[in-house]
Amino acid sequence: MPKPITDLIHHPYKPPANFAAPQPGVYKASTVFFADVAAMRARDWKTKAGYTYGLHGTPTTFTLEERLATLEGGTECLLAPSGLAAIALVAFAFLKTGDEVLLPDNAYGPNKALCNGELANFGITHRLYDPMNPADLAAKLSERTRLVWLEAAGSVTMEFPDLPALVAACRARGVLTALDNTWGAGLAFAPFDFNGSGQGVDISIQALTKYPSGGGDVLMGSVITRDERLHRALKLSHMRIGFGSGVGDVEALLRSLPSIALRYEAHDRSARELALWLADRAEIAQVLHPALEGSPGHANWLRLCGATDLAAGLFSVVFDARYSAAQVDRFCDGLKLFRLGYSWGGPISLVVPYDIGLMRDPGVSHWPHKGTLVRFSIGLEDAEDLRADLEQALAAL
Repeated sequence: MPKPITDLIHHPYKPPANFAAPQPGVYKASTVFFADVAAMRARDWKTKAGYTYGLHGTPTTFTLEERLATLEGGTECLLAPSGLAAIALVAFAFLKTGDEVLLPDNAYGPNKALCNGELANFGITHRLYDPMNPADLAAKLSERTRLVWLEAAGSVTMEFPDLPALVAACRARGVLTALDNTWGAGLAFAPFDFNGSGQGVDISIQALTKYPSGGGDVLMGSVITRDERLHRALKLSHMRIGFGSGVGDVEALLRSLPSIALRYEAHDRSARELALWLADRAEIAQVLHPALEGSPGHANWLRLCGATDLAAGLFSVVFDARYSAAQVDRFCDGLKLFRLGYSWGGPISLVVPYDIGLMRDPGVSHWPHKGTLVRFSIGLEDAEDLRADLEQALAAL
């Protein structure tokens, strides 16, 4: 008869099946059991027909992947440890030595850093294009270009490009397009089907850290596509790199995902209210928010997102040039409800000052402002309280 410790480990009890509750079950597994050797040898880790090892999927991770794919209008999804990891996965799957990747000049900074670092070390080159000029992108596509990154809206400066025109230029040359859709979150517009045209990007990534999580406490990314061939290439790279996501974080995403639309609309509503208020302040030279007239690419946003009328909870302001960078820093330090911190999409409003001169290539696209830029991520606080906080900090200038 087995000893008690063995009985504890190999206990025969199995709970009854068909349990249902609001939240999916959480399966923590590296090792997965098989009924016999034949079953082990027959199982294919590349599909969702069964389970082979924790890195290749569990019922919990498969559930999140399927829900995210549905949210963005895709068919296949892979999870990555962060948004940047999702970007890196796309690069590793489709780029090799001698290839070239193009990025918008207002791309997410760490994507540029990846190109300047690891990709350059692998013999992969990159160039920047003006996201507000589709002709510039078309002119820079070469025989070596294998991948073009898109962003809508652009990082920090919030320009909204003509996505259909950019994608069309790439499609005409047979070049893959990958969109950082963290801002749109699968809600503002359909990345794989622009306005019901049947045309869209090849790949969409998100930093699930932002709106899908909504708590400011999860690091995770997703890579979604409608193309089985592309998904297979991504899946193979995903396996070889060894990317995995902690089941606790997956559980947190599954719990928060059903409320994403409500939270996104609340962030958006407060952000527009505050952006419009700041636009009337003498201290502010310009408000950069895609849904506001006069913001770069507003017409593009209107064409692509007009049906949903959604624009996230993120905007930037350019201070009048009479205020020094040190004064703008003091404004940020003087805020009481807004916290200094990177990322966005959580319940707490955030603020970050930027020196755009250090982030843009003057040979690619022109940044017209001399004043310091400050980006706001609007949380879920009361908008009037946030406005009062902005007002007292502006008064201290």
